[in-house]
Formats: sequence, structure tokens, C-alpha cells
Amino acid sequence: MIIPVILSGGSGTRLWPLSRAMYPKQLLPLAGKGTMLQETVSRLASMIDIGPVFCVCNEEHRFLVAEQLRQVTDSVGGIILEPVGRNTAPAVAVAAMQVRRQFPDAVMLVLPADHVIRDVDAFAAAVAVGTAAAEQGALVTFGVVPDAPETGYGYIRAADAGTGSDLPDGVMPVAEFVEKPDRETAEGYVASGNYFWNSGMFLFRADRYLEELEVHAPAIFEASGAALEQAATDLDFLRLERGSFEACPSDSIDYAVMERTSRAAVVPLDAGWNDVGAWSALWGVESRDDDGNVRKGDVLVQNVTGSYIHSTSRLVAAVGLDDCVVVETSDAVLVASKDRVQDVKAIVQELKERGRPEALTHQRVYRPWGSYETIDMADRYQVKRIVVNPGATLSLQMHFHRAEHWVVVKGTALIRNGEKEITLSEDQSTYISLGTLHRLENPGKIPLELIEVQTGSYLGEDDIVRYDDKYGR
Repeated sequence: MIIPVILSGGSGTRLWPLSRAMYPKQLLPLAGKGTMLQETVSRLASMIDIGPVFCVCNEEHRFLVAEQLRQVTDSVGGIILEPVGRNTAPAVAVAAMQVRRQFPDAVMLVLPADHVIRDVDAFAAAVAVGTAAAEQGALVTFGVVPDAPETGYGYIRAADAGTGSDLPDGVMPVAEFVEKPDRETAEGYVASGNYFWNSGMFLFRADRYLEELEVHAPAIFEASGAALEQAATDLDFLRLERGSFEACPSDSIDYAVMERTSRAAVVPLDAGWNDVGAWSALWGVESRDDDGNVRKGDVLVQNVTGSYIHSTSRLVAAVGLDDCVVVETSDAVLVASKDRVQDVKAIVQELKERGRPEALTHQRVYRPWGSYETIDMADRYQVKRIVVNPGATLSLQMHFHRAEHWVVVKGTALIRNGEKEITLSEDQSTYISLGTLHRLENPGKIPLELIEVQTGSYLGEDDIVRYDDKYGR
């Protein structure tokens, strides 16, 4: 049996302003009908003997991840929550330990949640080729057949023919992993025919990975084991113990294990792979018009070529641009030269240093019960649009510094307001005074939409005292 392990812990800073810390690129529909996480899971459907999906993610994303998985699969083995990011080696370690408990002989297929693979059949065939080697104890990775001298990827050099004869056909031993090269070196790699892009996808038995990790990176092995041993079950999630996981060294699978083991093997992969690491990469995988432009949303162009222009909330018009990226959201606009989009992460870093919310969240903020969006804000008041999913309930709460007016515009609201419980329908409203215990619930079958007007001396999200919450916050 093959157990998929999806790694969904990244923040995708180079795809800002669409990707943000609280809603990163893997949770967005950037290159398909579903989100990147959902596309990763969906492409497993054509494979044989696939077991339940495990996912490792940031605890802040847990409800978003759970809901997105629910929409595409009814077979989830577990969602493991990282209290802090510690790179791929520890993330895969805790997943391997959990998989080994439930499926001792299974092969793990480790997949980042934010890759694009256009030829799903070719990918499935490569996994089938690598499975036999993994079952025999090899640690298999997938090397993407390069179609250009790319300087943004690390490379894998396969060993010369005739070595590693114990491996099945189509699987080659790894001679070495090499860092991102300069242009001239990359051209030599592509010309040689035995260098592949390092995809960051892996296939191995859980027990074999843990054996190699214990030998080559014992500190990661011990800390990961301690974090899992002291983990707590939280609703449908497994929450790793913070102290042990924070103490774990941060390292990638490549550095911790693959570059040190003698059993590393590579399967060539030619399946339209892209890691979508920047806006230029997304331009490369999307359909383009006759002028080489990718246009998403409400976009008008005149004399524009080779550009990526994305609108989410309003008309974007561009004139006389060549090889540019323009991305608009409701609260930010990015304009960049296509060959400099790797530098977007510097903008995100500056936003963080200035304490700007645009680095973390969109104007629409998602919660396990639905979402809210700030419509207007000034001194002593704030207006929000709130959407509550059918059957969902907000926490029982109160505020010290603000009062709230709720107006229902769609659906039905069941509201606790102090000692009273009331039901409101469209065009009806209620007032919740400062310090009053209250709760909002959607008892209906359609989303509940309401306008909330907050008034008071302080309107921050941290002015909330929860007395009861079905989501364990």
C-alpha cells in the first residue's frame, strides 16, 4: 500500500499578494479548478493501492486544510499540526512515525502541496516504477527531466550506467545532489543528460526513512519522536508538543538524509512539473493569449506582451508593458518585472518588519465557521461583512471595549444576546452592548450573511473573551 503524505507547511511569500501567511499559495486555486492542495490529492485518484491521505500543516491553517481535504477525499488518515516550521526532515519524520504505527509495511509517497503536474498519467507511471525500489529499501526521489538550463533549482546527478544493478529498471542510484548552479554550469548539466531537477518528492518505506534519519540526523529523530509521543488529539487533528518540536533542528530531507544515505535512488520524471515558486513560474504553466499574456479576472490590455496580469476585485488596465507581472487584490497591488519576481519576498519581509497586516492576511479572513471581511474602518467604528457556513457556530464570547450591531442580509441567524435567544431573518437586526455575552449560529442550509457594525474605543481582534468554542480555540 502507498500512503500519501502531503506537506502543506509553506508560506509562499514569493506569490504575494495572493499568497499570505494566513492563506498561503497551497490553499489557493492558482493553476487548476481546485486549490493546489486539492489538486495534489486529486491526482492520486488514478494510482493503484493508495491508502488514506496524511497531511502535515501549520496549526493556523488546520481548519482550512481539513475543509479542503474533505471536499476532495473521504479517506484522510490524519492531519498533523506543526506548532512551528522546522523544514521537511522533521515534518516527514513525525508523519513516518505515525504511518508506521498504523501501516507498518506501507510505502510513503511524500508530496509538497504546492506543485503543478500536468501529465498525471506520467506521474502515476513514475510512482509505479519507484514503488518496487522503495519496497526493497531504497529511498527514492523523482528527478524532473530538464527542458532548460534552470538556475533556480537544485539538481540530482544520476550514477553512471552499470552501477546500482540491484535497482529495478527505470530507477537509478543517485551519485550526488548539487546546489543551484550558475547559467553556464546549468547548461552543462542539461547537455550531459544525467542531471535532473530536484523535485522535492520522495517515495520510501516509513521504517527505512526513520532508520536512515536516526543514523544521519539523530537529533531530528529524537526531537520528532518526543514531539509525537507527547502530542495531543484536538478534534480531528494531532497537535505536536510545542517544546520538543521547537527544539528540533530545522533541516530538509535532502541535507538530513538523502545526501548522506547510500540507498538514494532517482526515477526520471517528465510530467509537466513545476513548483510554482514565483509569478514567472505561474506564467509559464498557464494558458497565454497570442501576445504571450496570462490574463486572470477583469483585465484589459493594449500593446502588452509576455506579461502576467491578475485581478481579483476590480478592473485592471495595462498599456505598453512587456514581460511584467501585475497582481491586484482588494488591499494591495504588485507591479514587477517578470525577471525580478523572486525579490517579492523582500517586500513581504519589509511588511512584516513594519507590522503591516498585508503580510499576514487578506481583507477577507477565514475562520472555521466561515469568514469575515472589513468593508470600512475609521476612528471608533468598523464595518464587517460576516459569512457563517450552514450549521456553523461562533464561540460564546464577550468584548470589553466594543459594542456590535448585526443586520442579517441573507439566511437565518440564531443569536444568544445576554439571557435572550432570538432568531433573525433577512432585514432584521439586533444590538449587542459592550460586555454582553453573545453567540451567533447559522441553523439554516444556506450561508448566513450579515453586516456587523462595531463601535467602541478599541476594535482589535484580540478584544475577545471566549467562554465556549466548538473548534477548541
